[in-house]
Amino acid sequence: MPYTQIAYDVQDGIATLTLNRPDRMNAYTETMRAETLDAFDRIDADDAVRVVVVTGAGRAFCAGADLQAGGDTFNQDKTRDMFAGDDVLEDGTPRDGGGTVALRIARCLKPVIGAFNGAAVGVGVTMTLPMDVRLASEKAKFGFVFARRGIVTEAASSWFLPRLVGIAQAMEWAATGRVFDAQEALRGGLVSRVYAPDELLPAAYALAREIADNTSAVSVAAIRRLMWSGLSASSPWDAHAADSRLMAALGAAPDAAEGVTSFLEKRPAEFPMSVSKDLPPQVPDWPLR
Repeated sequence: MPYTQIAYDVQDGIATLTLNRPDRMNAYTETMRAETLDAFDRIDADDAVRVVVVTGAGRAFCAGADLQAGGDTFNQDKTRDMFAGDDVLEDGTPRDGGGTVALRIARCLKPVIGAFNGAAVGVGVTMTLPMDVRLASEKAKFGFVFARRGIVTEAASSWFLPRLVGIAQAMEWAATGRVFDAQEALRGGLVSRVYAPDELLPAAYALAREIADNTSAVSVAAIRRLMWSGLSASSPWDAHAADSRLMAALGAAPDAAEGVTSFLEKRPAEFPMSVSKDLPPQVPDWPLR
């Protein structure tokens, strides 16, 4: 599909998805939702993509929901812009649109790096919580502002945020709804590192390059699913069982042979397997609907 509110580019194994409404600080819309979902479908289907970097055009990452509808912005009886169209829950309730994006990112088989170049507020931050690494510019600001708008945290952030930063920090940010700077985000564990503005994207691409150049795509996809699904495992035994199944499946596969042989021969590995064709069925199906 042609994109109007995001930009999508793939170079040397790294896909860059840029939220692209700079005149509106990349505010989230139904169109942006649909285009982001489509882009992540392309990412998973394209074996040339090893890593994803998500950033924003202009001075913001994403300023949250586009509020041009005024007081009716979140009223499902008057507008569905913040919801998922005809996609509804079993009881007929329209699904939160940001949640469909967050869950699609969660299901991605490639590692996802968020590069916060500027403000990330509301859905602009919650939809990034399933990303694997979040890096921030010194100019970035964050806000879980929902209580100040009379609504609730969305995009499955009531599941993701406490697991990332702990329940006390999650509740402080969500209950106050305050906007905070990159250093507070770093202290609270929301982002991994903070960079000068002109160093942010080079750092994100350097990390992406390290993954793309040195690892098995199938291994990384399996590890990503193991890690995220393991957050809700009922005990370490469940994680052990999942690990065991994948060790048995991948240990006898061509990538494992190449990984060991290349190490012994002191040369770069050339992994032959691909995610689209060789992902074993033992990889957890997560998140389940």
